[in-house]
Amino acid sequence: MLPTNNIKRFITCFLMVILAYTVQAQTTQPTWWFGVSGAANFNFYDGTTQQLNNSLIVPAAFHKGFGVRPYGSVLTEYRPAGVWGGMLNVGYDGRGGEFKDVIAPCNCLATLQTNTSYIVVEPSLRLAAGSSKLYFFAGPSLAFNIARDFTYTQLRQPDISSQLSEMRKTLISGQVGAGYEIPLSSKNSTTKVNLSPFISYHPYFGRAPRNIESWQITTVRVGVALKFGKGKRTAAKESVMAVVPTHEVSFVVRAPKNVPLKRQVSETLPLLNSIFFNEGSTEIPTRYAILTKDQASGFKEEQLQNEQTQNMTGRSGRQLNIYYNILNILGDRMRSNPAITITLNGASTQGLQDGKAFAESVKQYLVSVFGISGSRITTTSRIKPINPSEQPGGNKELTLLRAEDRRVDIESTSPGLLMEVGGGMMNSVQFLATQVDPLDSHVVFQVDSASELLKSWSINVTDENGTVQHYGPFTRNQESVSGASILGNNPTGDYKIEMVGETNNGLTVKKQGTVHLIRQEQALEKGYRYSIVFDFDRSKTIASYDKFLTVIVSPLITDGSTVIIHGHTDIIGDAEYNQKLSDSRAQQTQKIIEKALSKAGKNNVKFETFGFGEDLSHSPFENNLPEERFYNRTVVIDIITVK
Repeated sequence: MLPTNNIKRFITCFLMVILAYTVQAQTTQPTWWFGVSGAANFNFYDGTTQQLNNSLIVPAAFHKGFGVRPYGSVLTEYRPAGVWGGMLNVGYDGRGGEFKDVIAPCNCLATLQTNTSYIVVEPSLRLAAGSSKLYFFAGPSLAFNIARDFTYTQLRQPDISSQLSEMRKTLISGQVGAGYEIPLSSKNSTTKVNLSPFISYHPYFGRAPRNIESWQITTVRVGVALKFGKGKRTAAKESVMAVVPTHEVSFVVRAPKNVPLKRQVSETLPLLNSIFFNEGSTEIPTRYAILTKDQASGFKEEQLQNEQTQNMTGRSGRQLNIYYNILNILGDRMRSNPAITITLNGASTQGLQDGKAFAESVKQYLVSVFGISGSRITTTSRIKPINPSEQPGGNKELTLLRAEDRRVDIESTSPGLLMEVGGGMMNSVQFLATQVDPLDSHVVFQVDSASELLKSWSINVTDENGTVQHYGPFTRNQESVSGASILGNNPTGDYKIEMVGETNNGLTVKKQGTVHLIRQEQALEKGYRYSIVFDFDRSKTIASYDKFLTVIVSPLITDGSTVIIHGHTDIIGDAEYNQKLSDSRAQQTQKIIEKALSKAGKNNVKFETFGFGEDLSHSPFENNLPEERFYNRTVVIDIITVK
């Protein structure tokens, strides 16, 4: 492991200081400004509402809601010399929104849409941020109600449109925000025009719209104001460009002492307790392992624990082969333990009938093929699963999310079926597997603050003969390349490493390092692999796996071991957010394991922790099927014990 800089260092470099003297006359900034503004109100509903008016109390209470409504105002600003000033906005304030997808007692969806709006008066104290164009403001908000309409919708009954009762006519609350002045007129013009994007926060204090119940509204307002003012001509002024410090890019290379090509591991795979159904069909999909009655009589879960065949296609064939036997594993466990009872909860946005048909298909298989008594299996149906992937208000990648919600969830309180410690899933399955090109055989390149300072960076690897291999471009702070890929057919090699990056200012940055690699030819090493899996809505946190990591995983880690922790996500959502999410989960997993090892007196353990986000080149699974995306929401822990 040979870093080019062992210690992060910061250097300060300066831009040229330019003195510019203006030869023509300039103008002062106006003291008074007038204008208009327009914005979008992002309204967040909290509390409870159920009695909509004196004649309508809906069967299910509404608690959470959201809506986007318009805001518009005329404005006046007073800006004397200095940083202090005042603002006044008078305008229309839309606070409507929607409570979505509440499940009524009929097990059907109910929605409440409101159209509340106000005439609002907002005086504010204005504070400029020194000589910059940024400013802050805060003050009271006085609102007068002008609209209180609502529409209540429930499946299988007519919509109801009316007006909310017990509405407060006047609301007194507060607001705080920030804006930025963008001049549109020339410096020499006495008529000044500014465009001012702004954002403000309106907390729920004093914004409960009704005299009854506890419904409250919090608003985030994002908009832009157009302002006009009249300045005066003045003498020329001297201007100086500020000195801007920057910080050097540091580069570190970490390489394994030996490059193992393969490793045999004992892998413990979490078993998803869901069966996903194809759109338009209530039959169990053919990708699941379906046995005949004769085949089921000889099936044992232990058969899946042996080394899996090498000709399976796809990067995750071994693990999915086990998952696709979920119905057979379930049947075998129920057959071996007559005390186990289960509930099959079918879900389909096409209706309760479809969800029930999903659950009945699974029940029929267990009864007819494995001979499980139907009295031990309860079937229910819902429009959405208890932990759905599609969230209220979501409008992106709905096809993928809805495919994940078309499923049957296996629920049970029987300890013979559930995971012993944490996670809330079915008992995991252990099997032997061979890892090809394991992560600890990779050369790791770390560029400090690359995501902030560089547009992209690449790696050039040069061997003793001058042959160059190129990798990249990259944008993240840390990347890795297979040591076996660098070595090729060579048993050993010395390599010069050059990092070439382009800064956000278009400058080129180069850093160098060296590595020495040795191919490991001896017999397969042995190790352990564990995984923890998360729901899409992140309802399971690392904390829910604390006992599992402490009681099951940590005792297998001996002094001198290496623990590789890598976090992953599926492809749904923003890539930058997914990267941060996988980083956070991997780091939290390391902290829990370190705490357990410290209590056990094991301090000589090396950790290599990565977050790969949705990076397809490192994803454990593909992202085409719901079960693949579920399994990609994971943190994987590889334990490499000392020889």
